[in-house]
Amino acid sequence: MSKFSLVAMGGTFDIIHKGHLTLLSSAFDISDKVIIGLTSDELAKKKGKILLHEYEKRLENLSVELLKKYPSTSFQISKLNNDFGPAVLEKEVQALVVSDETSNQGNILNKLRSEKKLPPVEIITVPMFLAKDGKRISTTRIKNSEIDIEGNSLSIDK
Repeated sequence: MSKFSLVAMGGTFDIIHKGHLTLLSSAFDISDKVIIGLTSDELAKKKGKILLHEYEKRLENLSVELLKKYPSTSFQISKLNNDFGPAVLEKEVQALVVSDETSNQGNILNKLRSEKKLPPVEIITVPMFLAKDGKRISTTRIKNSEIDIEGNSLSIDK
């Protein structure tokens, strides 16, 4: 039996990489049901992100990846037009899975839930997945051809 009946997490998932898979794996390790907030194009642009893929393509790629890697789980993908989406309103959400880079979001979420008379969620912080060079793996680094989706170095050392 899983530790939580429902957990939430979010991301942009422009290029799905080992860091994303680590977060997703952590979410599915503690719950059979996960709500995944997928950042809308508008919110991504507002946050200064330059996207390779529009929302519909990111949704398709994420869905395919989830069905392939976690076939016996239940998930819901929600379009995020703000930082928290359904995690603020869904009373049943028991935990928020975040990276150490976004762990402060948990406190903000619990404050918003408190204002709505909802119980706080447990914050599950997953350490950032590091690339082979010891720096964090990120979509930006992949786009810049520094690393691949597994975190392997692509640039030639000078």
